[in-house]
Amino acid sequence: MQAEPVLLTGLIEACRATIAANSDHLCALDRAIGDGDHGTNMRRGCDAVSAEETQVSSMALPDALEQIGVTLVMSIGGAAGPLYGTLLMEMGRELRKPERNLDFSAALKQAIDAVARRGRSRVGDKTLLDVLYPVQDALANHSSFADIVHRAEFSASNTAAMRARRGRASYLGERSIGHVDPGASSCALLTMAICRYLEEHRPA
Repeated sequence: MQAEPVLLTGLIEACRATIAANSDHLCALDRAIGDGDHGTNMRRGCDAVSAEETQVSSMALPDALEQIGVTLVMSIGGAAGPLYGTLLMEMGRELRKPERNLDFSAALKQAIDAVARRGRSRVGDKTLLDVLYPVQDALANHSSFADIVHRAEFSASNTAAMRARRGRASYLGERSIGHVDPGASSCALLTMAICRYLEEHRPA
């Protein structure tokens, strides 16, 4: 399963540009219920991946995803690095299995489950899982890119009504209600970047 170099490079750049453009917004969300550095951390991680894009774009897709995951773990601070890193590393490992046969939806489900185990979290805990699982469900149901983006954005906004049960935000208890989770927001932004890039560059 060889990654298309131009496509993968474009996706990396789309994600980097989106996070860079929204870094201050993500930090503002994080200041309300966390350390205030989620945008800075995510930008550092995306920049680190971008610096390796020539290397990873020459790899088979499972290897590329696993390498990007390792880079994110090493470069993003806080809880986001291990969670995003686990997602991509597990995606790579799942897609390497012969039975997956390009079944991205099933591979994504297994990878998200690994993130849930890593963070000891579940849907409703006010984390990026509250975006990842709805996105995977939309993908499994062959939704359009536009519908997947809408699902991601809607799911991220819904975290405002949730009480945080994991991470630093959980220390706030009821005071965490009313604030969008920054990890869910960055996840929705990345989903948007990926879907819009694929929509624009899919074969005619």
